[in-house]
Amino acid sequence: MNYSDIKTPDVANGHGIRVSIFVSGCRHHCKGCFNKETWDFNYGKPFTQETIDYILKLMEPTYIKGITFLGGEPMEPVNQEGLLLLAKAVKEKYPEKTIWCYTGFLFDRDILNNMYKNSDTTKELVNLLDVVVDGKFEESLKDVRLKFKGSSNQRTIDVKKTLETGKIEILW
Repeated sequence: MNYSDIKTPDVANGHGIRVSIFVSGCRHHCKGCFNKETWDFNYGKPFTQETIDYILKLMEPTYIKGITFLGGEPMEPVNQEGLLLLAKAVKEKYPEKTIWCYTGFLFDRDILNNMYKNSDTTKELVNLLDVVVDGKFEESLKDVRLKFKGSSNQRTIDVKKTLETGKIEILW
C-alpha cells in the first residue's frame, strides 16, 4: 500500500481535530474528484511500520479526537491490510479515539453484503471503524453546506450501531 499524504491537524474530515491519511489507489474515478493523483496505486510513499509509528505519535495529544482514512480508496482490498494494521495500533494505544473512513463503496451493498462476508481482513477492519462516509462523490450533487461530505448522496454512518441493529444507522 502507498499513501499520498498525512494531514494534521485536520478539521474537515471528521468530528474534532484529527489526523488524516490519504491512501493511494482508487478505481471509482469520480468526476470532480479533489484528489485525482491518488487514483494511481503507485502514487506517493510506501506505507510502513515507521508510518504507523509516526501517525501514533501525531495522535498523542489529547486534543486529537481520532484518525480518518481517505484517498484514493481506503476500502480497496490492496489498502485494507495496511489500514487494518494501523486501525489495530490506534485502538490499542488510543481506545477512546475514533476512526472515520471515507469510501466510494456503498456500506450496505458493497462492503457489508460483499466484502465483509468474503474477507476476514474487511470484517476485522470494519469492526474497528466508528464512522463511515459512503458513496461516490457526485459532482452534480455537490453541496458545500454538507457536514463532512461532498455530495448529498453520501451518508455518514454509525458503524457500531449499524452492525448491532443490522440496518444502516445515519448520524446526520
